[in-house]
Amino acid sequence: ADLLAEDCGGVDSEEYAEMMELVEMELRELLDTYEFPGDDTPIIAGSALMALNGEDENELGTTAVKKLVEALDSYIPEPERAI
Repeated sequence: ADLLAEDCGGVDSEEYAEMMELVEMELRELLDTYEFPGDDTPIIAGSALMALNGEDENELGTTAVKKLVEALDSYIPEPERAI
């Protein structure tokens, strides 16, 4: 995300939002190509480096990690365990 933000003039720019939309569309098409559920797969934009440094500019750091964890918890079913 940092590279995209720099190339587009900052994460607040309209160009950045358009770029992120295009990247998401491409990812979903790629998932569909390999027979994964592209339309149903959660895609979370973020920066692991920002999160690691405790930063959260435009919710791309720690907030993005929290969103990712929530998406994983809701998307991946909890396995059944034999008792």
